[in-house]
Amino acid sequence: MIIIVGALVVFVSVIGGFKMAGGQIGALLHISELIIIGGAALGAMIIMSPKKVLLDLVHGVFSAFKGTPYPRNSYDDLLKMLYELFLLARRNGMIALEEHVMSPANSSILRRYPEFQKNEEAVEFLCGALRPIIDGKIKPDQLRQLLHVDLERMEIEDHAPVNVLTRAADAMPGFGIVAAVLGIVITMASIAGPIEQIGEKVAAALVGTFLGVFIAYGFLAPLAVNMEFVGAAHLAYFRCISSCVVGFAGGMAPGMAVEVGRRGLSDELRPGADELETMLKPLNAAVKGK
Repeated sequence: MIIIVGALVVFVSVIGGFKMAGGQIGALLHISELIIIGGAALGAMIIMSPKKVLLDLVHGVFSAFKGTPYPRNSYDDLLKMLYELFLLARRNGMIALEEHVMSPANSSILRRYPEFQKNEEAVEFLCGALRPIIDGKIKPDQLRQLLHVDLERMEIEDHAPVNVLTRAADAMPGFGIVAAVLGIVITMASIAGPIEQIGEKVAAALVGTFLGVFIAYGFLAPLAVNMEFVGAAHLAYFRCISSCVVGFAGGMAPGMAVEVGRRGLSDELRPGADELETMLKPLNAAVKGK
């Protein structure tokens, strides 16, 4: 929604200013210029991108329009769920987590947090972080390096579509020049015609340059920056999981392990220390019977 509002502000500011200066909106409506610029940009993105990156780009654009993927309540649920898991493991041993990790779809704890349980990527990451500790395949102090590799891979994958869109935005003024040159070629072919016709064709050619610059810096480049912020928000969620799991595996008490994750959150997403304590208190009684 915010992106749509921002795009409208950009559009109204530029077109409104053009109209106030005495310009005619019809002079900017040249479908042929849009086809040249848009088609060239799309072709360039297809050439420079593997199939997966193109699909991630489409998904990233839709995600940017939806806004941050993990609002405050998502982190509240995450911290509470991790605390329940850690508390169960502290009281009954790490082996008590096996049923929840091996079959997360049937986990009685994860079932209480449906938004997290539906997030296949997050569930897989959490289970992948806990499974080696439960199986005894690695030592707790080795877990940080293991999860760091996962987070690094996710960061690269999140940045790839942003990089493609940024390069496309950088190329748009060039495609605008291509459209303008083609327009001038058409103009020169009609140079012997009426002066009004020549002026109209020159104006159409200049519209190509305008559209290339306008789309690049008014829409695509800002959208790429927004996608980068969305990617950072996506990665922050998994960093929180990693920090909590590594802390608990390293010997921290459940409450302190969750506190480590809380402190890594931004101000708008981080519950206060007292808020966190209030959220976690009812969970102690819930885990006692397990």
